[in-house]
Amino acid sequence: MTQIGFIGLGNMGLPMALNLVKAGHEVLGLDLSPSQTKALVDAGGKAAADLAMIATCPVIISMLPAGKHVREVYLGENGLIAHAAPDTLLIDSSTIDVETARAVSENATKAGLKMIDAPVSGGVAGAQAGTLTFMVGGNETAFDAAQPYLSIMGAKIIHAGDPGNGQAAKLCNNMLLAISMIGVSEAFSLARRLGLPDQKFFDIANTSSGQCWSLSSYCPVPGPVPSSPANRDYQPGFAVDMMLKDLKLAKEAIEATATDAKLGIHAFDIYSKLSADGQGGRDFSAIFPMIEKEK
Repeated sequence: MTQIGFIGLGNMGLPMALNLVKAGHEVLGLDLSPSQTKALVDAGGKAAADLAMIATCPVIISMLPAGKHVREVYLGENGLIAHAAPDTLLIDSSTIDVETARAVSENATKAGLKMIDAPVSGGVAGAQAGTLTFMVGGNETAFDAAQPYLSIMGAKIIHAGDPGNGQAAKLCNNMLLAISMIGVSEAFSLARRLGLPDQKFFDIANTSSGQCWSLSSYCPVPGPVPSSPANRDYQPGFAVDMMLKDLKLAKEAIEATATDAKLGIHAFDIYSKLSADGQGGRDFSAIFPMIEKEK
């Protein structure tokens, strides 16, 4: 049994922490929400009073909203890097900008700590089931030390390379996902106008060169894939505003690196409009009804 500090018990963090409790670890949770903390305690975890208590744990995991929160928790005057014991393992599973991930990791290494950035894919359902995919940036020593804990929370653990590469993989993957979901939605919209039924188009495209995850596993029209959010009035899943957050990170990276990624920028603009239209809480596949409405 390992004592694990877990910071951020939101929709993703709480089920991840609960899986660590189920595996027999002592989990100390810290969150701004009393109800989320209580849910951990009720399941056998413990509540941490502050960061100082978390800093005493040999393994610390964070799942925070943005880079500024990660900087505060790790680099602040009362942050973890200044107070954690040497050789503490730090795992940040937040989805943040690459620059912050690399800055925090560099400071952790200088302080004699092991650290990885390990953002996830798989959504709330994957967090609950312990089937997340972890995209990991960090040196081999830190990666090896983290694997026993990541394997409890996820089914696939991929070492993407140096610090920050986990975040790089996450933002590139989600940019691609957004682009493909828009493309699939536009294709269904055109097929309907050409008189091709949804199911017929799905059956053809899903066994042809247009096949992709956004079509085969997360089809944005009701019917062809019963488990997709399209059959639940686009209840998330992976919300529009969460996708927009990732696309904003991708857009910033595109601009910082002068990358020619016009479709990535266009995807950001489209999802920005969907959010501005009051659809931010729906699943990101709700791009399809927006496209249908505009045509």
